[in-house]
Amino acid sequence: MPTSSHPPPALEAPAPGAPLIGRRALLAGLTAVLVLRDRAARAEEVSVPVELQAELFVKVAAYDRSFAARAGDRARVVVVSNADDDGSKTVAAQMTRALAGIDTIGGIPKEVSAHSFTSAAAIAELCHARRPAIVYFAPGIDRAVPAIASALSGVDVLSLAAVPDYVARGIVLGAELASGKPKLLIHLPQARSQNVQLSPELLKLMKVYK
Repeated sequence: MPTSSHPPPALEAPAPGAPLIGRRALLAGLTAVLVLRDRAARAEEVSVPVELQAELFVKVAAYDRSFAARAGDRARVVVVSNADDDGSKTVAAQMTRALAGIDTIGGIPKEVSAHSFTSAAAIAELCHARRPAIVYFAPGIDRAVPAIASALSGVDVLSLAAVPDYVARGIVLGAELASGKPKLLIHLPQARSQNVQLSPELLKLMKVYK
């Protein structure tokens, strides 16, 4: 089938003598779309390899002064992903495999389960019902992060972010690469709200959001 040589209607050049405002508006609109897409891509970017995340997060959890009481005799970890996002499911599977090689967290036997994200309210209900010590959020839930932080306010749980940007908006703990090295991130007000208590010495090693 022959291919049309005409450009799509939305991108057609203006007629001779027509004002340039239409073209300028079109270019401005395209630029805005590209900027938004770029921001969304960066917001969902996993900076630190998942296996290294698992190692870092498990070590930090052991220094949470509330962890032992929260976990009891079983450190339950819930790995949350977006079932409609292949990247999210891949990261969740990687984290589950990484945790499979770790027997205990803070000296307490661990138990890992998966959960498909539906809403922030459902996450809060899950925490009240199952009482996990840790909830890990894979990518793919960017727009829901502020609502999740609000829903978990006052809930005794350590929330972990696969994506650094999530910490800035209310997930308690995450990690990013800084000069090629992993750097831990913490949202301090949310940590306090979720009864996560880390020593001032450890906080000095982190990027702290206040």
